[in-house]
Amino acid sequence: MIPVPAIVAIDWGTTRMRAWLLDAEGAALAEHRSDDGLTTAQKTGFEPILERCLATLRAPNGVPVIICGMAGARQGWIEAPYVDVPSSIAAILRGAVRVPNAGRDIRIVPGLARRSVETPDVIRGEETQLAGSGLRETGRHIVCMPGTHSKWVVVDSGAVETFRTWPTGELFALLSTHSILRHSIGEQQGAVSAENPVFARSCEIALAEGGDFASRLFSIRAGSLLNGLTSVDAMATLSGLMIGSEVASARRQFIHADRSATLVASGALATLYRRAFEIAGLEVRDIDADTAVRIGLFKAARQNEMLDGVPA
Repeated sequence: MIPVPAIVAIDWGTTRMRAWLLDAEGAALAEHRSDDGLTTAQKTGFEPILERCLATLRAPNGVPVIICGMAGARQGWIEAPYVDVPSSIAAILRGAVRVPNAGRDIRIVPGLARRSVETPDVIRGEETQLAGSGLRETGRHIVCMPGTHSKWVVVDSGAVETFRTWPTGELFALLSTHSILRHSIGEQQGAVSAENPVFARSCEIALAEGGDFASRLFSIRAGSLLNGLTSVDAMATLSGLMIGSEVASARRQFIHADRSATLVASGALATLYRRAFEIAGLEVRDIDADTAVRIGLFKAARQNEMLDGVPA
């Protein structure tokens, strides 16, 4: 039986766009990735980029589109207002906003807001990864979604209870390219290896010190001047200190008796965080970030009845 295209699912980030043509059971029939993120779409328009994407996927005319990410930001295509936590994941997905005056059914999943006076926080895009991360419907779960702005989310019995953001990736980029540490890291290219003992030792230090990495940063520069620290190991030290500090801080706030967490990540970043979890003595359950967002978007399409009439 030939699969019938049912929905186009798109994760529309700040700099990147990932799209899948899915059948009525959520299986991917085609995939497209590009650099046409929010930054590009603000200049050239969201709809023209979408139409080019649909043509590349060979999506049938009129196929509905479900989107998450920065396309729903205030500066995006149309704002999909934040849903306040606590909220059930199902209710979050059902809050998808329809894009008006479009030639097809296009909806954007809302982000999440924690409206604390002292520690306000927001999520946009990761809520869909969360929906596709395969959490049990009962019990308490801690989910880590690393990236430029790492998100740690507490889910209890199918509802998002709270979350926090650690801008680990952004800080790493700033420190490695725009601080004095750039002289030690230099033009070092490529990902840090999780097998590098320097990375592991730096994680151990950060975990032991409870996440206070600031006093350790200048030692990277001093190490290159006094001890022959290589650029590879300088970058591994910075990565280990920052990821270890993030895990230490989140562990202190969120992880109690269960000492376990779900890691939603891909590629080298997944390997580094998995190693940090192991060093911290935490049991980790892995799910690929691309898989999670694709599953989450399909669930959002179901919750918004966008697949009605499509034979499963």
